[in-house]
Amino acid sequence: MLAVGLLTDHYELTMLAAALRDGTARRQCVFEVFARHLPPGRRYGVVAGTGRLLDAVSRFRFDGGALDFLRQQRVVDEQTLDWLAAYRFTGDVNGYAEGDLYFPGSPVLSVRASFGQAVVLETLILSILNHDSAVASAAARMVAAAGERPCLEMGSRRTHEEAAVAAARAAYLAGFSATSNLEAGRRYGVPTTGTSSHAFTLVHDSEANAFAGQVAALGKGTTLLVDTYDVEQGIRAAVEAAGDELGAIRLDSGDMATQARQARVLLDALGAQRTRIVVTSDLDEYAIAALAVAPIDGYGVGTSVVTGSGAPTAGFVYKLVERDGVPVAKTSVGKPSTGGRKVAVRRHDRRGTMTAEVVTAGDEPTVRAGDRRLSIPLLCSGEPVSGLAGLADARTFHRAMIATLPARGLTLSRGDSRGEAVIDTVYEEEALP
Repeated sequence: MLAVGLLTDHYELTMLAAALRDGTARRQCVFEVFARHLPPGRRYGVVAGTGRLLDAVSRFRFDGGALDFLRQQRVVDEQTLDWLAAYRFTGDVNGYAEGDLYFPGSPVLSVRASFGQAVVLETLILSILNHDSAVASAAARMVAAAGERPCLEMGSRRTHEEAAVAAARAAYLAGFSATSNLEAGRRYGVPTTGTSSHAFTLVHDSEANAFAGQVAALGKGTTLLVDTYDVEQGIRAAVEAAGDELGAIRLDSGDMATQARQARVLLDALGAQRTRIVVTSDLDEYAIAALAVAPIDGYGVGTSVVTGSGAPTAGFVYKLVERDGVPVAKTSVGKPSTGGRKVAVRRHDRRGTMTAEVVTAGDEPTVRAGDRRLSIPLLCSGEPVSGLAGLADARTFHRAMIATLPARGLTLSRGDSRGEAVIDTVYEEEALP
């Protein structure tokens, strides 16, 4: 049984122990989650994992096994163990809605609680938001590059088994149409898809026998993998097995653009004009964009999407910004923070295109015509706020937010050392300490 309370770092509990001893654990604090910058080449980020996070916070407990481990390892003293045994988060959490976009400095999440209650959540919050937002941000770029062609998430074998489930959820949120991961389907309702691998063809005496067996089991609308041996012969065998009702063929190797063009010509010549062409094999957003002119009907993406396409973390940090109502901030070289709890609005022009992220201090932002408030209540006194959007609604919301990006926000670039946000984050100096 997973002890959710132990999904944290050692130093969070040693800080807690010291704070309980000197009394600072009771101080009312505000912690804030934000990214100092975007990954290389990125124009925006996507907030994902909020639904998973709220569930994890509600289950963040220290059971008998966890407490025994901490006692045996002498991580903390008995006073702290007693405190942990009774731990329940009773603070408030506000944040950007899942599926929204974020930029450098966006106050994506704020946690208001006692220092003791809030500090032990740091690792849990960052691990979920950093992973899921990284995957969703990469997936959103792939969806944009694919246009109207669907993207399928197929990366379960390229990451940790639980990360695979979370990645499938995040990719679906950002616009992928389905996943190969069955647990993501069971747990989150993500549509699942899949047919066969090369092993299925190889276990048969011939490619024709393999295709006949698959069609018999799954129907003529199935997708047949045609590149185990010779692609042309594979396509002929596929059409022989399913006729003009063949759902799709899959190409998994070679020059995808050339093979897709040749496959389309051959399929049409064989009378299978409605048979779709799906391509897989180490695709990322750049490869998908390069295939835009090829006669391809869908993309299967694996390693690149589940690892954030070169940016496996969103770069979020969790910083204390207020203590007993007094703003506090780091002044570290290269890693400064801005003190005080904050809220933000996104400014838009008359056409509804975003123009700036405006951050102000306090609980009420400065709102002008065309502005949209970004932060919403997520937990109130430790309880989830009623009416929060589920995954399907968050997916729809995300699509609407992407539509407000300036056109250059959808351009692809590998970039320099840091991403260049498509809009600026503006701090209203008169409102900030």
